[in-house]
Amino acid sequence: MEADVDFYGRDELLIDLDSLWGKNSPSLVTCRGRRRIGKSTLIARFAELSNARFIKIEGERPDEDMSNVDELATFAEQLSLYVDKDIPVAKNWLQAFKTLDDVLDDRRTVVLLDEVSWLAYFDKRFAATLKIAWDNMFKNHRQLVFVVCGSVSTWIKEKIVDSRSYYGRRSLDIVVPELTLKDCARFWSGRSDRVSVRDILDVLSITGGVPRYLEEVNPSQSVDDNIRRMAFRPDSILRRDFDEMFKDVITKRPRMVATVLEALVDGPMTMSEISGAISVGVGGNVSAALNQLVEAGLVARDIGMNPETGDEIRERRYRLSDNYVRFYLKCIRPAAKTIDAGTFRYSRLGRFEEWNAVKGFAFENLIVNHYGELLPYLHLGESHVYSAAPYRKNGPKGKGLQIDLLIQTRRSQCVVEIKRKNTIGRGIVDEVAEKVRRLKHAPDSSVRAALVYDGDLAETVPADGYFDAIIPFRRLIGK
Repeated sequence: MEADVDFYGRDELLIDLDSLWGKNSPSLVTCRGRRRIGKSTLIARFAELSNARFIKIEGERPDEDMSNVDELATFAEQLSLYVDKDIPVAKNWLQAFKTLDDVLDDRRTVVLLDEVSWLAYFDKRFAATLKIAWDNMFKNHRQLVFVVCGSVSTWIKEKIVDSRSYYGRRSLDIVVPELTLKDCARFWSGRSDRVSVRDILDVLSITGGVPRYLEEVNPSQSVDDNIRRMAFRPDSILRRDFDEMFKDVITKRPRMVATVLEALVDGPMTMSEISGAISVGVGGNVSAALNQLVEAGLVARDIGMNPETGDEIRERRYRLSDNYVRFYLKCIRPAAKTIDAGTFRYSRLGRFEEWNAVKGFAFENLIVNHYGELLPYLHLGESHVYSAAPYRKNGPKGKGLQIDLLIQTRRSQCVVEIKRKNTIGRGIVDEVAEKVRRLKHAPDSSVRAALVYDGDLAETVPADGYFDAIIPFRRLIGK
């Protein structure tokens, strides 16, 4: 499977999907992930590479003037595009699924129900009806891959992935991640060798590995011209997408969810810390809001292990893992009125007071979110990674411990320092050495130290010989 110029990466996911054809039975697949992450594009690419018939039906965004009849009509209109006749509007979803079943045959076929929560919006029994249709109709087509997809991942997880009714029926559950760092660099269309690492990193500090945002990059423009066009025009994608995302994806208690999200903009917190910051008691409201944000792909629930005991750390920390959301809240939203009025004058990123803090968090996100891409450079051998997450241990002033990324295997702890500064001097050695000294770990495990950086690194740092691995960011994007 080779990607063309319009589709980058996703090789492992495509291999997983392709393996379904080797079965002697149909496959029911769920596909989840952040809005704009490329879920439906992935399934379309899979169908193309498989030389399969592709039927895509997308739900219509609900509004107050719509009803279930409108979603059924949308279903029928789209299905009609794949046959030589008009499909009548069904009276209910079981009839609608029967019309779909009638157009299926023995050919390899990929069916994609996209934005499925919109299709189901006006019918609480949609998921149960789909299960009946699968058991009695769709599973009779051996060469069928039936994909249920959407940006409201909480609906898919609750109604299908975690539903007892669907136990034993799903063949694959895909959660589509950000693109790899090397695949992100490919959006500079062969010019990445002429574009500075700093410029690519500045863009990724705003977009993360979200392909829809990266598609807007014009490789011929400077980083500031790209950001001006993408974020600081009245109808630009990064100006509008946050509000649209909340409207489409955060379906329950959006105000509470927004409050929790804003509490995380200045750094990771535990649930109790979040509750204290927003003056709400620890309980279901905060937990439910965090679950929505995690399923939406905006917040990470970092689950680490105690390096001394090997037990899972009980109190989990929540991290705003989405670079776009932090940049929006810190830099775009405060200027929203002047942007919309067309009077905002953007010059360069460095003019934003918040940029230094934003780019620091963003760089850490890029490395932590893509820690798997670090592993070949850390000299851990074939060891299985049991845990990879930021680590914090509270203590009296001057005696606490905060590690940007702690990667743990059965016999080693790897302390990864993540640093983005114009110049990085030898002081970084002493700083990390102190963290290693304070890290309590099992006596039969060794501790390694690594530095991932962007900036001018003093020659004394590698010459000192302290770090087991020193990885410049340029290496991670293939430069």
